[in-house]
Amino acid sequence: MSEVSIRTASWDDAELRLDRWFARHLPQVPRSMLLKWLRTGQVRVNGKRAEAGTRLAPGHEIRIPPLPDLPAPARQTMAMSDDDARDLNKLVLYRDEHVIALEKPFGLPVQGGPGITKHLDGMLDALADGGERPRLVHRLDRDTTGVLVLARSANAAAKLAAAFRGRNARKTYWAVVAGRPVPVEGEVRLALEKAGPPQGERVGVRENGAPAVTHYRTLDHAARKLAWLELNPLTGRTHQLRVHCVAIGAPILGDGKYGGAASRVAGLSHDLHLHARRLEIPHPAGGVLAVEAPLPPHMQATFRDLGFSAAAPQPPRLSRGRTGSR
Repeated sequence: MSEVSIRTASWDDAELRLDRWFARHLPQVPRSMLLKWLRTGQVRVNGKRAEAGTRLAPGHEIRIPPLPDLPAPARQTMAMSDDDARDLNKLVLYRDEHVIALEKPFGLPVQGGPGITKHLDGMLDALADGGERPRLVHRLDRDTTGVLVLARSANAAAKLAAAFRGRNARKTYWAVVAGRPVPVEGEVRLALEKAGPPQGERVGVRENGAPAVTHYRTLDHAARKLAWLELNPLTGRTHQLRVHCVAIGAPILGDGKYGGAASRVAGLSHDLHLHARRLEIPHPAGGVLAVEAPLPPHMQATFRDLGFSAAAPQPPRLSRGRTGSR
């Protein structure tokens, strides 16, 4: 049996329920045992008693009682064909001994879940390249495309997660939206809170929810019906950009969950038009890594149809001259 330990919630754990945190990180602990620990105060968050539904934030310290001798959790791997492995390696935008940056495609979940048989986390052995299995340090939604960073060691993972948690990662998204925001540039400050059952989970604007801030800027528009926005989230809430775009009267194309019928425009793809275009993040070995990803095919087609002109992505760049703090 192990000793009492303290674990720190990462950026990737933001807003996760405590019981789901255990299911993700300590799946060998039976739920009945977890509930007993919670009833008796053996599991605590930031030194205080907690409940199964306690929401975590990056930096929260979770007290773990001595773990009994239970089977180790199975790694999230999956059977992969040689073609799948080659295709995954073709998505690499940048690679060094510490970091891998990928071009995440549309429709590929980052992690597994009910009904999901193919996901990025189960394919990461294909990127080990003779070293450690890469680790996830942040996520993109299944239908969001663009830059996704992986860590190649535990030390790199800790530093990258800290950068996301401390808001030292500068994230730039592109979106095509239905409508033209007024004003054409501004800041959205609307607190968000999850609601609904796990399988139909939605995020809504709530006065007492988690603070969420997004800067937006209109880069181009087609009359007043459609616009190309640059979005810079200063916080990392679930579905933040999708909800904030609806709030300014400009739902993202293809976002039926939040934008409803207004998000579907005849003649244009109904896939989600949200793309993680650029990420600047402190590199674990020093300096700042900047990576850009090309538009996915469905957004390229929409840009052509609307006459939007996007420059080709800049090559990845590692600058040693600054820390990346904003």
